[in-house]
Amino acid sequence: MGQMVGNMTGGALCFSIWVGDELGLYGALAGGVPLSADEVATETRCHPRLVREWLDSQAAGGLIDYDDKSDSYTMSAESAAVLADDTSPTFVARAMAAFGAFFSDIDKVTAAYRGTGGLAWGEHHPRLFEGTEWFFRTGYRAELPNWLQGLDGVHDRLVAGAQVADIGCGHGASVVVMAENYPNSQITGFDSHRPSIDTARLRANEAGTSGNTHFEVAEAKSYSGTFDLICFFDCLHDMGDPVGIARYAREHLTDDGAVLLVEPFAVDGRAANLAGNPMAALLYTASATVCTPNSLSQEVGLGLGAQAGEGKLREVFEEAGYTRFRRIAETPLNLILEARA
Repeated sequence: MGQMVGNMTGGALCFSIWVGDELGLYGALAGGVPLSADEVATETRCHPRLVREWLDSQAAGGLIDYDDKSDSYTMSAESAAVLADDTSPTFVARAMAAFGAFFSDIDKVTAAYRGTGGLAWGEHHPRLFEGTEWFFRTGYRAELPNWLQGLDGVHDRLVAGAQVADIGCGHGASVVVMAENYPNSQITGFDSHRPSIDTARLRANEAGTSGNTHFEVAEAKSYSGTFDLICFFDCLHDMGDPVGIARYAREHLTDDGAVLLVEPFAVDGRAANLAGNPMAALLYTASATVCTPNSLSQEVGLGLGAQAGEGKLREVFEEAGYTRFRRIAETPLNLILEARA
């Protein structure tokens, strides 16, 4: 029961974090200066009684500090990096929107369990798309340049000017990072979800990268062109036919082109992953709710899942005709892999 109370507390705090991000409450506290509840309410133009209750929820959850003598609240720099600063590599507050989508989609998800297992990405509540963007966005901004430099010979080609495809690009977070770091290269994002492509174009315009970014609505086995680098960022496991999609990518690489595959971190072997992966519970839940149902809704419907691990991913690429496959990096959230024909 104690474990369940902890789980329920975490779920409740996820919702309150989402509220705090939406209303700018964390931003008001981010300066590190002690503020009263009324001062936070005034700065954010929110109802003071509700702000007081929200502040107490955050203090009870250990996210901010309360001082009884001054009746004020403060936020540490560490908490601000996670909850207030959306340029920080550890910022996660905005990702809480994804959990809102999980709860909103309960009827659709349970129908998938009782039916074919399929539930397409685009059938989910739109909050999922924003939450997913922010779950990965800050990590890509912090880590992606290093991953690209870890690929054999790719960095120099990108500096000189290369053709890059980002398959399943979503809102374009990874496209924008690559375009900013390699202005001589042309980065094309492909996604089958038109609303995401529309948002990706907006994000690229906001970032000032519209000159070397392009976005097209396309399936992962229908895009055209030849590319020096083809990327899959946290999406291949969502797809129904990963072997066919990897094979299609191989056919659209230049002779010495590479695939950059970024997938959720997992340890090979179910028992080892359950015991040794701190992210497993979160990622299995996301996989059962979003990733695997999307795969089952598509052609082939392999249902690879978000916890496939390096071994299964290697099998996918070997079956697709690749001869080289290696891990170039890992983070607590991701495996970063390179494949070549």
